[in-house]
Amino acid sequence: MSALPASTRVAIIGGGFTGLAAAYELARAGVDVTVLEADDHIGGLASAFDVEGEKLDRFYHHWFTNDREVMALIDELHLNDHIAINPTNTGVWFANNFFKLSTPADLLRFTPLSFVNRVRLGLLALRARKVDNWMALEDKTAAEWLRELGGEQVYRVVWEPLLKGKFGPVADQISAVWFWNKLKLRGGSRGKGGEERLAYFKGGFVALAEALARHIDGLGGKVFTSTPVQRFEKIDGKFHIDTPQGTLLADEIIATPALPLIAGMIGHWAAPDYLAQLNRIHYLANVCLVLELDRSLSQTYWLNVNDPTFPFVGVIEHTNFEKAETYGGRHIVYLSKYLPHTDALYTMTPDEVLDFSIPYLQKMFPALSREWIIRHHVWKARWSQPVVEKHYSRLIPSEQGPVAGLTLASMAQIYPEDRGTNYAIREGRKTGRTVAARLTGKNLEP
Repeated sequence: MSALPASTRVAIIGGGFTGLAAAYELARAGVDVTVLEADDHIGGLASAFDVEGEKLDRFYHHWFTNDREVMALIDELHLNDHIAINPTNTGVWFANNFFKLSTPADLLRFTPLSFVNRVRLGLLALRARKVDNWMALEDKTAAEWLRELGGEQVYRVVWEPLLKGKFGPVADQISAVWFWNKLKLRGGSRGKGGEERLAYFKGGFVALAEALARHIDGLGGKVFTSTPVQRFEKIDGKFHIDTPQGTLLADEIIATPALPLIAGMIGHWAAPDYLAQLNRIHYLANVCLVLELDRSLSQTYWLNVNDPTFPFVGVIEHTNFEKAETYGGRHIVYLSKYLPHTDALYTMTPDEVLDFSIPYLQKMFPALSREWIIRHHVWKARWSQPVVEKHYSRLIPSEQGPVAGLTLASMAQIYPEDRGTNYAIREGRKTGRTVAARLTGKNLEP
């Protein structure tokens, strides 16, 4: 790795997709830009590991076919041949049974609901997609809104277990806006027969991040890994950014990490009320168990678990979407759990997480034996999911920081949309263009 430069025009804190997309726009505009990433890899939550010579995402990822920002970037980078778009098999585990839920016809066969409530469930998604003014939903929780749309049985059987599985102890706080956006996204990613269609980037999402970093480098920008920002402060018109590799001077900063992490970097000079605002938004952590199996668990790609006793929100068999041959014939299964970082599961070792999980999996898949497991991995993310509460728009800090030249572009500010690669790219590119226009005096076209 080359030495950290003494100065740069714009420093970007964070090498996830928001930071990389912002750097790409700045570099395209001819602005000297330097990305500082704390980890030894880029991509943030889209980082990867190796399985039989192929990169695999640490945390499961896919795109919806209506994720236009990421598709546009892939086209711009001439990487369209990396995209795989396939119909997916989705299902629900409820009352010790599997139910397929990939198409409208599957919904009509979903016997845990009465026929009338099956129709209500189908209409619920259509009604949600017709909501134009999402601000009208800000004073409702997801639970309240879903009960209004579909009734008590639909909520209790379908939505309540998913909310609690995703958000655990804070499920009752989640805003209707968050859920509306999820329904809108999934409803807009379907084929002619009503089947859900999803997209995946071959080589893992990190391959897109690495391609973006190469373009930044080719345009004269710089991307540094293993370079955590300890603190920064504006002194005499310049930002002084302290890292273990030295101090970098910058005219402007774009900060993309979780808001409490940014608060820690400026706590020595920022006003207490501003720091309180950054620390006000709560985040859940995530534990993701990844299994490499010698055979398939099922035919389902995405299995929602509507069982409050099961500790994971879903069982995602990635190789029912991307072929097992890609990974040397190994079948890849993700088990994901969002939880407070104080939860015991978050502190467990990989072997302890596996031991904890196996009995639950075997209840669902009785034939499963430990001999099927070739390898297992556990990945953890402390700042995984902002908790989107009622009136969340009032909690989000402005993009403009407390001093001129400091711009905040974190995933907690992507609202009413939820976090995700598509919106990280959208916000990063928008922020990069805005800063570049300010510095160059030119309006840059998207």
